[in-house]
Amino acid sequence: VQLQAFGGGLVQAGGSLRLSCAASGRPFSWYAMGWFRQAPGKEREFVANILWSGETTYYADSVKGRFTISRDNAKNAVYLQMNSLKPEDTAVYYCAAGRRIVIPTTATTGYEYWGQGTLVTVSS
Repeated sequence: VQLQAFGGGLVQAGGSLRLSCAASGRPFSWYAMGWFRQAPGKEREFVANILWSGETTYYADSVKGRFTISRDNAKNAVYLQMNSLKPEDTAVYYCAAGRRIVIPTTATTGYEYWGQGTLVTVSS
């Protein structure tokens, strides 16, 4: 599976962005999908994930109520709607795919495929 994340950019605090991750290769619906982020000087951290059906999702406490993960298996895409953005949300955001992901989990391991990342910068 090849993953490509896009949609990042510069936004003011309180604003919104929608990230997209396009998948190609093996059947997209086989995979649970996750969004992760890595801020400068910090380790990569979990943001949200979603099972293959789209019915089960899980969020990091830091984004719960502000971010929404969704997927469209017909379009081979997963999305991350980010609202009420804060400067601490600034990071490179990555999407990932894994067949053996059991939700809830915040682990960064277990995902077989990773996208290249898209930069989100939130100004104060």
